[in-house]
Amino acid sequence: MTALLEVRHISQAYDHRAVLEDFSFALNAGSIACLLGPSGCGKTTVLRCIAGFEPLIRGEVVLHGEVMSRPGLTVPTERRRIGMVFQDYALFPHLTVGRNIAFGLHALSEAERSLRVAELLDIVGLQNVATRYPQELSGGQQQRVALARALAPRPELMLLDEPFSNLDVDMRERLSLEVRDILKREHATAILVTHDQHEAFNIADEIGIMTQGRIEQWDTPYRLYHEPASRFVADFIGQGVLLPGTVLDRETVRVELGILRGRITQDVPYGTAVDVLLRPDDILHDDSSPLQAQVVHKAFRGAQFLYTLQLAGGARVLSLVPSHHNHAVGEKIGIRLEIDHVVAFPRTTPSAL
Repeated sequence: MTALLEVRHISQAYDHRAVLEDFSFALNAGSIACLLGPSGCGKTTVLRCIAGFEPLIRGEVVLHGEVMSRPGLTVPTERRRIGMVFQDYALFPHLTVGRNIAFGLHALSEAERSLRVAELLDIVGLQNVATRYPQELSGGQQQRVALARALAPRPELMLLDEPFSNLDVDMRERLSLEVRDILKREHATAILVTHDQHEAFNIADEIGIMTQGRIEQWDTPYRLYHEPASRFVADFIGQGVLLPGTVLDRETVRVELGILRGRITQDVPYGTAVDVLLRPDDILHDDSSPLQAQVVHKAFRGAQFLYTLQLAGGARVLSLVPSHHNHAVGEKIGIRLEIDHVVAFPRTTPSAL
């Protein structure tokens, strides 16, 4: 399948400070991607380069087989058929919701504009607010209007720059799921920028983990969590600990908790001292297990407790346990391992995440 968007080896710098260096990825039509990483890693700069707001030092941006940017060439943003949703929504306060959505539909007849606006209001669930003004709406409603306005001209690509950062946690969770449904219903191709992995997991089909202006791993949310390609990704995605171990063969590692069997995601020689990634869902509570660990900390999360458990050798692991198993700090509980993906990194640093 030919990619709708190709970002090929682009580089960008501000005041001679490199922000992006040899940065590449591709995105197929209909996919929703996310650039996820800590503040300052270059996520928004990537969007600005794709949109045409920033010229390139090296590399090129290709949309539908046509070069949009390269050194010496920057196709104007308005000619790229790209829709953008900004962090601050950027709605026109003097226009009604309906007129905000219709703003980019100058080429259509009045009847066609009205039909498209009505269609989008229905899609975003705001059928009854067409005549109201943005300042009369909640933050979540304004965000949906901004999305509808960006979708109205049927752009080839949607760019969303931290669109939920001004909303409370519950609204972000709910709206991120709604936005995914809306984008899929419109068969839109989109790129979201965020530093919030929960948003990324809710929305994206594929995620690029960024650090220091480069992609550390581009993968599905499932593989990023269960098969991180580096210590940075293992640390950035989810929670976990690194437990010392030794590789016995291609599918076997020995750790303090016993023998782990499964495909080892890193290519490490037999006999190598490694650190094995253990997620909280890898360690199950089991009263009948002879393997014991002591509760040293507990965090109540409603349906679950996140227990920090100390093993006999002093190492600590995490375990998610249904909250009706309410154990006291200092109590010993039975545990067992259930691991499908053995993630092991050659031991070069102390075993901690």
